[in-house]
Amino acid sequence: MIYLYDVQNLNRWNRGEHKVQLDLPGNSRPMGWCDGTPEDEAELKAMAEEEGVEHLPITKRVLKTGRELWTVGLAPSLSGGADAD
Repeated sequence: MIYLYDVQNLNRWNRGEHKVQLDLPGNSRPMGWCDGTPEDEAELKAMAEEEGVEHLPITKRVLKTGRELWTVGLAPSLSGGADAD
């Protein structure tokens, strides 16, 4: 299950109750948290497809505590991409 960002879920992460923190590139605040199950990963991909993203990269990093940080998506291009002037 995906738990979106709110103060209550942030406190649960700080107490070690959530296994995975979901981060977005370029954002200092997490998107939310999850349990790290294959169902959670499928839910993230379904959410991305609803927003028009076909291939969602998820980079996973395991912390010393055993908890994980998942970075969802790619960092925005610094050059501005094809739309740059």
